[in-house]
Amino acid sequence: MDNQTFSEHVLLLEGLKVGPQSSFPAFITLLICYIFIVVSDVGLLVLIFRDRSLHQPMHLLFCNMSINDVLGATTVIPRVLRDILKASTDRYINYIECVIQAFCIHLYASTSHTVLMVMAFDRYVAICNPLHYATIMTNRMVLKLTVFAWGVTLVMVGILLGLTIRLSRCRRTILHPFCDNASLFKLSCQSLLINHIYGLSYTVVLLASSIGSITLTYLKITTVCLSSKNRVLNNRALQTCTTQVAVYMILLVSCFIVVIMHRFPQLSDHRKVAAVIAQVSLPALNVIIYGLQIKAVRQKISTMFSKNKMALTNVK
Repeated sequence: MDNQTFSEHVLLLEGLKVGPQSSFPAFITLLICYIFIVVSDVGLLVLIFRDRSLHQPMHLLFCNMSINDVLGATTVIPRVLRDILKASTDRYINYIECVIQAFCIHLYASTSHTVLMVMAFDRYVAICNPLHYATIMTNRMVLKLTVFAWGVTLVMVGILLGLTIRLSRCRRTILHPFCDNASLFKLSCQSLLINHIYGLSYTVVLLASSIGSITLTYLKITTVCLSSKNRVLNNRALQTCTTQVAVYMILLVSCFIVVIMHRFPQLSDHRKVAAVIAQVSLPALNVIIYGLQIKAVRQKISTMFSKNKMALTNVK
């Protein structure tokens, strides 16, 4: 009875295939990346919330990205770190924990798109309608955009995982370094037609909405900048937009690689590595690209370092 209950509620994670000689370097590398992501994102959040001069719509919307990046990294990396040091036959995970992890991973991935959409809207208003920016991008509007970015994805991901957990299971091995929807519904021997239809629709709606809205937004911004004679303003606007487009392209490429590799079982080892790299590199790049690109934030950070340096010098 105990063995039956154990097999029903406990799954085996296949995880990364890391040799004994590579496990420690891989563990240290991932640990350093995780510490960097959490410390950098939390530090930016504290800096923005404490300094009233940074309470601008662009910076407040950026906070959503930092929170989302910490969510994505914390959902995956600690679990992968623990499993790297374990034998492949001892990487167990409770089914409920697996579902929660899958929910958080898909929430992170989907919210990455919606947050970039609302940030693009903010830049559109700031550049294309600067005289009405203050009246449009109020605190109430920032709150509405934030609720939209998280609310839409919560509903969509909730339905996605709800369709999966209704399925009975005839297998117990997750063929991935962490739990996601595709790995979960592959545990079932039932018909997966509804899951595939909704999953495809979910992906098409999310990507079409984000690609369409962001493309149209930045085309309009580019048109306004090219027709304007203010070179300083144009350079600043194009720099901001180029940064957001670069982050979005990295996000799209990483998503497409993981999704496509799911369709080819013979590339399972490459898919696992690509999935972990995506979960680590995207949050780290967001901090570096956005955090250091925003002039006001960069100035505050350099000021803080200067003050700390002077304090240390006075102590000596």
